[in-house]
Amino acid sequence: MAKTLEQSFKRLEEIIAQMEKSDTTLDASFKMYQEGMKLVESCNNQLDKVEKQIIVLNDDGEQDDE
Repeated sequence: MAKTLEQSFKRLEEIIAQMEKSDTTLDASFKMYQEGMKLVESCNNQLDKVEKQIIVLNDDGEQDDE
């Protein structure tokens, strides 16, 4: 099941907090890093999708606030 942006950001914060602990092993840190990178990619994809939807709305005659 895909995570929402909010869920992904919350999990990224958890990963960062865990990685900052001095008792985290190198192996665990690497696994968390990999999970974090997948989450970042997912977030980027979701944000790109929203951005494209906004562009389509603007192209359909909606006023752009810029």
